[in-house]
Amino acid sequence: MDPRDAEPFEEVRRAVALRHTSGEVPRVVASGQAWMAEQLLDLARRHGIAVRQDRDLVTLLSRCDGGEEIPPELYAAVAQVLVWLYRTNRELAAAADSSGSTAA
Repeated sequence: MDPRDAEPFEEVRRAVALRHTSGEVPRVVASGQAWMAEQLLDLARRHGIAVRQDRDLVTLLSRCDGGEEIPPELYAAVAQVLVWLYRTNRELAAAADSSGSTAA
């Protein structure tokens, strides 16, 4: 078979859910691939939880067991995600406030 005729490799979808409480190290609270990843993403969307796509980080985090603190080697990467998340949440809240104030 000619390799050019091969269908493109389809990567299995993965998702990891983190929990962060102020003053504590973030923990992996759920992870899954394929169907389970889709369920995690759907649950996040239904609850208005921002989702960030980072293939490399999710690959590393998916190696952690549920309830496990993230490893120190990933602190900087997860910190960047948390900064993005807090900024996104602030922007969404501000947008909701501004749209609500003009709806009277």
